[in-house]
Amino acid sequence: MSIIDKLNKDFESRVRLGIMSVLMVNEWIDFTEMKALLEITDGNLASHSTALEKSNYIEIKKEFVGKKPKTSYRATALGRKAFTDHLNVLEKLFKSK
Repeated sequence: MSIIDKLNKDFESRVRLGIMSVLMVNEWIDFTEMKALLEITDGNLASHSTALEKSNYIEIKKEFVGKKPKTSYRATALGRKAFTDHLNVLEKLFKSK
């Protein structure tokens, strides 16, 4: 298996890279803040976060604060490990000659 084959396909999208990067340094982050940080549309965030949730890389919590719905995200232990492994492979690629 070549080093490039070790990259995780679930993180090939720049939006998914962004979501996971934000979640690696935040315990929980809400939809509005994530959308603003990444400068993406509601639909873009919803579709990519759903894909990451299906892979069990993130947890999505939906609740009501007062009468307003609130969606929040956090990385799961599996997601943190998978993303760290992905970054380690990228680092090896950068260092290879």
